[in-house]
Amino acid sequence: MTAINAGDTAFVLVCTALVMMMTPALALFYGGLVRDRDVLSIMIQNFVCIGVVGIIWVFGGFSLAFGPSLGGMIGNIGTYFGMYHVGVEPNANYAGDVPFILVFGYQMMFAIITPALMTGAFVGRIRFAAYLWFVALWTIIVYLPVAHWIWGGGFLSRLGVVDFAGGIVIHASAGVSALVTARYLGKRAVAEGASAPASLPLVALGAGLLWFGWFGFNAGGAYAADALAAYAFTNTMLAGSVAMLVWMFWEWRETGHPTFSGLLVGAVTGLATITPASGYVEPMAALLIGAVGATACYYAKYIQSWLKVDDTLEVFQAHGVGGITGSLLIGLLASPHINAVSAGPRQLLVQALGILIVVIYAAVVTSIILRLIDRFGKLRVPEEVQRQGLDEQLYGEQAYSLWNIKSGTGN
Repeated sequence: MTAINAGDTAFVLVCTALVMMMTPALALFYGGLVRDRDVLSIMIQNFVCIGVVGIIWVFGGFSLAFGPSLGGMIGNIGTYFGMYHVGVEPNANYAGDVPFILVFGYQMMFAIITPALMTGAFVGRIRFAAYLWFVALWTIIVYLPVAHWIWGGGFLSRLGVVDFAGGIVIHASAGVSALVTARYLGKRAVAEGASAPASLPLVALGAGLLWFGWFGFNAGGAYAADALAAYAFTNTMLAGSVAMLVWMFWEWRETGHPTFSGLLVGAVTGLATITPASGYVEPMAALLIGAVGATACYYAKYIQSWLKVDDTLEVFQAHGVGGITGSLLIGLLASPHINAVSAGPRQLLVQALGILIVVIYAAVVTSIILRLIDRFGKLRVPEEVQRQGLDEQLYGEQAYSLWNIKSGTGN
């Protein structure tokens, strides 16, 4: 049996727990940003991903993403199905001194949060049963192949495409798919002025926990408590910090005042942008990446406006554009002293090709999945229910008792 390093194992265990926490943190972040009558509807969509994707991961998901490659397109489903051959013996292909079962667990947390990211784009418009089918099908048909192409030894990794912690696999694929889904579902049927955030303190709590969890999200990709993890950790902090300030600057310049929600969203854009590059660049480059990422994401609102898509919480703007920007900047700023990847025209071209393939694939397949589900059962919530809010209508519960009193339904 290959020797297991206790320090590295403890480090990855902690990182796995941190990434798991990010899904509930995302629920808080999104829940605070939506109107008070839709808080539970967005939070349940986030939490249920833990169950749906977790089961998929055990029964074929992990194997399809990280099993022996079949022509560079997908993993062999039978290799690790039902956690067969997933034990404590390390797998040198992924982490040479960490139990393989821990790689299984760590990567499962990434798979869980990816479809959850999309929920912010179509708040208050999708039926819950249809959403469950969407999460399952999207995970199987979009996320698992893309993860295999880049992280599981697939054809994109063979071309030289790199993505340290999910700029392409997670943020670009989810961001573009979120945009496609929001466009398919159409605009919200919500009265003018009825979309004020339910709770900005809740948003702050969610953002803070997301940032905290992001250290595990990025540094854990080293699979060891080593210098590479230290670089990824530091780069994560620096990019988030500068992005927060840059976003604040642009917003202040345009509107005449900063906003707390803008400050928090700005930090998230920096974290999303540094994610793919966190293990490939120097800290000073991370500062530049955070600044460029925040700027690109901030002005991407004009693209979204031009497309006339009602992306409620601007998922594509923050995660899609951020992930794409950070992945491209690897080709301009990667240092071979960090992780054997050098910036240059070839790496930039390879990154651009990888992004293009994943974005087109995710957009096309997501559109097909939506049409398939809509054909066998309605996707969109009726407009009258949208106006009243989904919490009470679809789930029989409400987030705030004060709202019950205000509406005359409380005791």
